[in-house]
Amino acid sequence: MKKTIVVIGIGEMSGVFTRALLRAGYPIFPVTREMAISDVQNQVIDPEMILVAVGENDLDAVLQQLPLSWKDKVVLLQNELLPRDWQQHKLIAPTIISVWFEKKKGQDFKVLVPSPVIGPKADIIKNALSQLEIPTWIVKDDKEMLFELVRKNLYILTTNIAGLEVGGDVNSLWNQHRKLALKVIEDILVIQNHLTACQHDREPLIEAMVEAINGDLAHKCMGRSAPARLQRALDYARKNHLNVPELERIAKHQKN
Repeated sequence: MKKTIVVIGIGEMSGVFTRALLRAGYPIFPVTREMAISDVQNQVIDPEMILVAVGENDLDAVLQQLPLSWKDKVVLLQNELLPRDWQQHKLIAPTIISVWFEKKKGQDFKVLVPSPVIGPKADIIKNALSQLEIPTWIVKDDKEMLFELVRKNLYILTTNIAGLEVGGDVNSLWNQHRKLALKVIEDILVIQNHLTACQHDREPLIEAMVEAINGDLAHKCMGRSAPARLQRALDYARKNHLNVPELERIAKHQKN
């Protein structure tokens, strides 16, 4: 029998992964908000992996609670994820997947483009998601995965924040409001470069972002998290004295 997989967070996205892992033959031990991770550690001896499926706002609090014996088995799938998010918690070679499928309440998942994954548990994730015909691919090294994480962040933050201004879907944003989108992209890249201590090449990232846009042209720009994403980006930029004029303009316009 395969070893148990601990899933922390019981939301829409974790439901997709749990269904895939169950189909692949793995027993699942779900962890809800009301459960203490230390108690779970005593119940699940030597788990196969720890799938942390909480939202990005809850990630730090969860990673702080992880026992040392789990730190080499972690899988992360959050939006806006970057290496600093797991490095500060001293995780040992975590498995990372940049999720390019969405799951909304009352609807099945929808794939935009294949999801890249890297790490010790990458094969398990890839094989499990294939049970649901969700395409993934294993990234060759950390540099390529960093590109993929920044690509996802650029897509989410640009479409969400520009969507506060124009609404609509990603097709109309890119084809009717491209000047706005490009200005937002410039500001987001300033922040991503600072967060990663790396200068990212603008053109390949935009090309990869457009590939995702074409993967679902009807994808809505602005979700419920858009205002919080804008505020979080602005807070970071202001704290680190970064120049993000388009984000500042959009935020000012939202208040008027």
